[in-house]
Amino acid sequence: MDKSEILQKAKDYINAEQDKRFSREIEDLIAQENYTELEDRFYQTLEFGTGGLRGIMGGGTNRMNTLEINMATQGLANYVIKAFPEKAKAGTLSAVIAYDSRLNSDVFAEATALIFAANGIKAYLFSSLRPTPELSFAIRSLKADTGVVVTASHNPRMYNGYKAYWNDGAQVIEPHDVGIIEEVNKVKEVKTMTRVEAIARGKLEIIDKEIDEKFWDMCKAQLFRPDLIKEKAKDVRIVYTPLHGTGAMHVEKVLGDLGLNIITVPEQREPDGNFPTVEKPNPEEKPALKMAVDLAIKEKADGLMATDPDSDRFGTAFPDKNGNFVLLSGNQMGALLMEYVFLSRKEFNKMPSNAACVRSIVTSPFGDYICKKFNVTMLECLTGFKWIANVEATFEKSGKYEYVFGLEESYGYKIEKEVMDKDGVSAAAMCAEMILYWRSKGKSLLEHLDDMYKTYGYFEDRSISQNFPGQSGVATMKNMMASLRTSSPATLGGQKVVKVRDLMNDPELPKSNVLQFYLESGTIVSARPSGTEPKIKFYINSMVPAGDGSDEWLAQAKEKAAKLCDGISADIQKVIDAASK
Repeated sequence: MDKSEILQKAKDYINAEQDKRFSREIEDLIAQENYTELEDRFYQTLEFGTGGLRGIMGGGTNRMNTLEINMATQGLANYVIKAFPEKAKAGTLSAVIAYDSRLNSDVFAEATALIFAANGIKAYLFSSLRPTPELSFAIRSLKADTGVVVTASHNPRMYNGYKAYWNDGAQVIEPHDVGIIEEVNKVKEVKTMTRVEAIARGKLEIIDKEIDEKFWDMCKAQLFRPDLIKEKAKDVRIVYTPLHGTGAMHVEKVLGDLGLNIITVPEQREPDGNFPTVEKPNPEEKPALKMAVDLAIKEKADGLMATDPDSDRFGTAFPDKNGNFVLLSGNQMGALLMEYVFLSRKEFNKMPSNAACVRSIVTSPFGDYICKKFNVTMLECLTGFKWIANVEATFEKSGKYEYVFGLEESYGYKIEKEVMDKDGVSAAAMCAEMILYWRSKGKSLLEHLDDMYKTYGYFEDRSISQNFPGQSGVATMKNMMASLRTSSPATLGGQKVVKVRDLMNDPELPKSNVLQFYLESGTIVSARPSGTEPKIKFYINSMVPAGDGSDEWLAQAKEKAAKLCDGISADIQKVIDAASK
């Protein structure tokens, strides 16, 4: 982009942006003649990815701001009206809007609700911040036609986002996401009205406890052993952190109703979009949980639980025999929850004959072996829980399978059918029951995880992420993926690559910019540019087949897998370094 093009885009934005906080940023950059920063803010327009619309907050088309929210909502409203013409004509269309603790989330959410209202779509707006899974639940409960949650999930504090949902309670996928973008690109005028006018016309309704109570009851209804919980709950101490997000109200309520002793990290309990105690409010990352771990050690807790700002991700840590807390990966907790759900369903005769589980393509195959033992069909899908929900939706239509569990490696689990997205609140409740169950068998969760390795084989997972910000970063990632396609590595970590799977040409799944390398050891290495952040991520899913089930075998398997992952990681870093030059 040359300077004249940048300036024209900047001036057009200033004229269109009604929120002066954001337009002033661009005016200042023009006055400073900071064309490098201006180009970064205007070289593209944010588009829907695996998590919807997401970006750094600020002025510009490549930033999250009021104008981008307004344009997206008007486009979504136009698409919904076209998708349901009879309901539009009758004036019975509706949408649900929720938001998390991030800066501007409440402002963006109300702007979204008022645009829906002005377009004749009744908006149900939560009175205060709520979790993403509750938004999905509310869409289904209220039989709404669409929904939006304003959140950037686990991203750093400067981000915000906008997830659009369809009438099934799941995030939009093709063809809806493409259709919405087409409508957004055609928007010339945004309709809106005041809050007072919207309420007076019956097009804005504020909701809270009438959905909250149903959501809490649903989470508790998933549990299998109420008698065990009633008898043993007081014996367990759990430290919990919502990481300044939406979780405290809901996790404390659900687990508290079960009689569990919940100790919430006081410094991280209150919602705060500045996330003052963490660099990233991501339960996947060890630094984010340091304060919770310190408190758990002090309180001699039996477990640690964490949710991200919109409470769809669920992280855990548990004490080993020496009292040191071990953080479990998403794959490990997913395997534990999956097996517990399966064995409980089997024990209580609740396992359907056509049971199916769904995982993303970059999630460990650990669960595949668990499914085989319990005669459950494992299906895979693209990365992002919207794809897991989409697979489940096909079950409801065809009747071929019945959904019993879904998971992805990035700390996402879905136990229930009432929510069509990952749910950290219900996962917390099920995890609490699981702790009590294995304790009643004389095992901690860490001890049982080792038993699972002895039964199914040892699985170790690594991930490597590299950020490539700005326009040049996008080009770097494209070149890296192109190079991997045309010159695939013959070996990784000393292991021969026996198969390359390109998701741009896979007959079983929608096209996706993902490459997977299958090694002779059974290890799978995946390369995937993020759909919501300027980064590329490599996933290593290693596996050592089950041996004699001894402690000695397990120790050797862990050592073997660690060496293999180290070697693969080193080779991947070489690829990243070469592309970064």
